[in-house]
Amino acid sequence: MKIKFLGHASFLITSDFGVTILTDPYTVGGPLTYDPINETADVVLVSHGHGDHNNVSAVKGKPTVIDAPGATTAKGITFKGIPTFHDQSQGKERGKNVVFCFSVDGVKICHTGDLGHELTPQQASEVGQLDVLLLLIGGTYAIGPESASRLMQQLDPRVTIPMHFKNARCDYPIAPVGDFLKGKKNVRKTDGSELTLKADNLPNGEIVVLKPSKG
Repeated sequence: MKIKFLGHASFLITSDFGVTILTDPYTVGGPLTYDPINETADVVLVSHGHGDHNNVSAVKGKPTVIDAPGATTAKGITFKGIPTFHDQSQGKERGKNVVFCFSVDGVKICHTGDLGHELTPQQASEVGQLDVLLLLIGGTYAIGPESASRLMQQLDPRVTIPMHFKNARCDYPIAPVGDFLKGKKNVRKTDGSELTLKADNLPNGEIVVLKPSKG
């Protein structure tokens, strides 16, 4: 299984059999200067309806779009959407958010979307045992570095990949990834945007920082 960081909260996940899943496709413009989405996918996951997460029309092919809670099966993979909120006020400020959990090649993945609060014990139980956590860390509009750190401890993934953070190509008033990494051990900063994982050879508690793809 391969994970490619496109930018912001968008990843392209490719199974060993060639099934492709794209998360939260962004719209380029304003604070976001990542390369435009130029990928073909079988499945697109949309955590919520904001423009920096729901640019489905940019994705090539004829993907199945999943944007709601519940269990949906596509391309032989079951995607579990856990209902959450984009804020700490039950959605009154920024609406709803869906946390998606699914397994690819025996690796269980969770994408937090723009989660605006820490998970309740029941929600954490719904996520269950986890291998890879795609975790927003930027704050301002959703959880920030401290809450993200607690969430990582709560879910205890084998691998955490930070997303939704300030950098040279994202000028939202959110925290840089360094704020999340402070004081943490077992951090690996890569020179590229891709990570290959195998279910029988996963790290144990590693944080992997990927660079946004350049197309």
